[in-house]
Amino acid sequence: MVSTNPPGAIIGLTGGIATGKSTVADIFTDLGVVVLDADVLARQIVEPGQPAFVEIVDTFGDPVVADDGTLDRTRLGEIIFRDDDARRKLEAITHPGIARAMFEGAQEAFSTGHDWIIYDAALLVETGTHRMLDALIVVHCSPQTQLQRLLERDDISEDEAKRRIASQMPLDEKRRAADFVIDNDGSVEQTRDQVRRLKRKIDELIAVHGTATPQEDHHG
Repeated sequence: MVSTNPPGAIIGLTGGIATGKSTVADIFTDLGVVVLDADVLARQIVEPGQPAFVEIVDTFGDPVVADDGTLDRTRLGEIIFRDDDARRKLEAITHPGIARAMFEGAQEAFSTGHDWIIYDAALLVETGTHRMLDALIVVHCSPQTQLQRLLERDDISEDEAKRRIASQMPLDEKRRAADFVIDNDGSVEQTRDQVRRLKRKIDELIAVHGTATPQEDHHG
């Protein structure tokens, strides 16, 4: 839980590569739910002039600044992917800023009448951030579906696709941390139906119990 008496519920949304998390986020948006995307927030906090931008340049030097004065994300990525210490330094700079931006966005949504919002982020379980939220939705699909979707989406070799999947936390481990699961092995319309039902359930939980936390087993 984000606090003992929050003005609204912040519900995490996560999954694995090519599981369809973005599709689920888009459906929630279509249904009128405010969705805060961690990737979008991460880009916003490193825009020129922002405190995180200044700190990143101070830490990693002028080579991470592109010719147009923005952050050279490709160059920065090359640095952090080969140096775990550098990656940790970057995370220490960006994670607090992303969290602040998320809470500010949530507060704005609550102030305009929304009872709950979605926080869409890839690494909620890996970082333990899900424990600070009111509930967690995990988008899950079978390994076969995940592999096929990744092959079709990114036009890469099967070996490369398997390597990318293997580099992430196993989906079943994320599923065990979930309060709600969207099984995304079927069609988009089947997924849409699940999301609609889940939205109604969350609305009812908050209306009746004042919390998004499930009151009974939700995996059945």
